[in-house]
Order: sequence, then structure tokens, then C-alpha cells
Amino acid sequence: MTGFDLQRRLEGLGVDCVVGAVSKMIKPAADRGRKNDRNDAEFLTRMLSVGNIVPVGVPDAGCEGARDLSQALADAREESQRSKQLLSKFLLRNGFRFEETYPTGGRVGNWTRRHSDWIKSLSISDAAAQKTLEYYVRRCERACEERSALEKMMGARAKEPGWKARCDALRCLKGIDAPTAFAVAAEAGEFSRFRGATSFAAWMGLAPSEHSSGGRTARGDTKAGNKHLRRLMVEAAWHYATCSPHRKPLAPGQEVPPAVRGHAAKGVSRLSARRKTMAERKKPPCAANCATARDLAYWCWAVGSMAEGAK
Repeated sequence: MTGFDLQRRLEGLGVDCVVGAVSKMIKPAADRGRKNDRNDAEFLTRMLSVGNIVPVGVPDAGCEGARDLSQALADAREESQRSKQLLSKFLLRNGFRFEETYPTGGRVGNWTRRHSDWIKSLSISDAAAQKTLEYYVRRCERACEERSALEKMMGARAKEPGWKARCDALRCLKGIDAPTAFAVAAEAGEFSRFRGATSFAAWMGLAPSEHSSGGRTARGDTKAGNKHLRRLMVEAAWHYATCSPHRKPLAPGQEVPPAVRGHAAKGVSRLSARRKTMAERKKPPCAANCATARDLAYWCWAVGSMAEGAK
């Protein structure tokens, strides 16, 4: 994969270039066992000559850079979590357990300031183990600092004119704050390029797969789509298991047209009510959350499209 840089270079030279959606190309079964550059070129030429290539929306350099920033933050969060896990397991292996409590009797949580001070106060008699502890502490601190720096950078980018309207609108939906809103806006590029909410959810990979024939119907999950956004939607959807159906208050500096905010409030109310109904029907929590994530993607498209139209 070379990204979209090659397409932009060719367009700059005056050469028409279309990026085709691989998932939409119907390739003969006989060609799957003999893949090489010549056969691929002939196949693409045939598809292009009959107009059977579905073009992919090509983002500009600024949009692609925003996507890279969003994915870098996701990587930094994973690294921060992994660093904390490695440090925690190392301490357990060496017999260290954090058991401080508040005066009321409640236990002080991990990764708080008191927990960090406790870790820094530890000392191990074995020199090699002490060096290992220091390494894990430095790694954890560095990962947290890099994650915080990327979050600040993304927050500043979300306030720029090209992103603010869409990000502020998406933040009206509960479960979606500035980093998630920026990620959705950056990955989508323009919400208007999708035919509708269903198309947007399918692009994320939240539409169920199907393998039905005759009177037999079989549906399941799908591994296709934008994995980064699918994970963010699933994480955001968990909020609707406990949140109120009332509209989300605006954050300082957030500017949203009344019509957009009202539509987002309607989405919050419906998502909350639907999640409550699924809980009453004893639907498994994970299945209910995935269904909520799909519906949340619908509302993201609707609110994002309204914000684009209100520019």
C-alpha cells in the first residue's frame, strides 16, 4: 500500500487516476490462483473499460494527515495501556501490592497520583530487578506523556475552521468527545459522499454480514470496514447503557446550530430508549451494544451531514 500520495502525484501531472474499491471488484475464481502484475493489470483494464470499478473517495493531504493523527493517538493509547499492564504484572511478580485506602475505608485506585508516588518509592534489593523496575516506570511515563501530547494536538486541530463545525456537532451525541469526534470527521472526510446512514455504517463495518439462501436466513458479524472507527463506535455505545435520555450540555467553546443540536438530542433520546428496551428483553449486553453502535453511526452521519450543510 502506497496510500493516496501516488494518486495525487499523477493528478498533479495531468494523468487521470481512479482508486478502485477492492471489495467491490468481482474477480473470476480462476484468477485467484495466478496472481501477478500482468494479470492484475489486464483485470483492472477490463473492469475500467466497462465502467465496473467503484471509485474510492480520495482525501486531500490535510484530511489524510488528520487521519494519521487520529490513528497515532489510538496507537499511543494502546502503548500506554500495555506499558501500565507490564509494570503492574512486574510488581505483582515481585510481591508488591498497592493497598492504600482513604480515611472513609475506600480503596485508592490504581494509576492515581498516590499510586504513582507509591511506585516511585519502591526499592528492590536485586540490582537487575531494580533496573527493570526503573525501565518499566520510564516506559510508562513516556507513553502517557506522548498520549497527552497527541490528545492536545488533536484538540487544537479540532478547533480549526475546517473541522470545528463537524466536530462540535458530533460532540452533541453522548459517548463522543473531542478525540472521537475528530476521528470520525477525519476518517469520513465528507459525510455527503455516503449515500445514506446505512452506507456510512456499512463502511465502518457495523452492518451485519449475511449468508442466506431460500428459506434459510443467517446473519452475523463482519470483519470488513474501518476497524479504527468501528472500535470507537463500540466504545462510545457503552455510554447508552447507563446515561440519561436528556440532551448533552455544550462544552466551553462548543458552537452548534439549534437545529443540529436538537437533532442530536433526539438521537440521544432514541438511543437511550432503544438500549433500555433491549436490556428489558434480556438481549446479551455485547450484542445490544453492537446494535447501539450501529444506530449511533446512523446518527453520526445525520448530524455530520447537517453540520456540513450549515457551513
